[in-house]
Amino acid sequence: MIQGFKKFISRGNVMDLAIGVIIGAAFSAVVTSLTQKIIMPLIAAIFGQPNFDGRFVWHVGSGHIAFGDFITAVVNFLIIAVSLYVFIVYPLNKLRERNAEPEKEEEIPAEIALLTEIRDEIRAQREHPAIDDTHVQ
Repeated sequence: MIQGFKKFISRGNVMDLAIGVIIGAAFSAVVTSLTQKIIMPLIAAIFGQPNFDGRFVWHVGSGHIAFGDFITAVVNFLIIAVSLYVFIVYPLNKLRERNAEPEKEEEIPAEIALLTEIRDEIRAQREHPAIDDTHVQ
């Protein structure tokens, strides 16, 4: 059972997930700072508030639809997604590409190459038979 667990843990997808969770948790402080200290003050300068909460609210009967809260959540999500892609995913993919071994072309054995040529010649003869003048009357 322990060997099976070791095998499961050492598979690429599980390790990638674990690394992603750890890096994501550490990276959240950077994204939070970027959002709260740089982007939201710019939004406050434009709209008069540090976020869209409480803006674009429609009152429907006794309830309300708060589009501003939704817009704030979407902006935060986009900031996090773009930041993760630019600072983690893209560099990691470039690193993997650089470290990947180039694909080797499979070398076809001489016998297989010869048989392939013979097959292609037979096909060509079947598709375009030569005109035989000896049987013409």
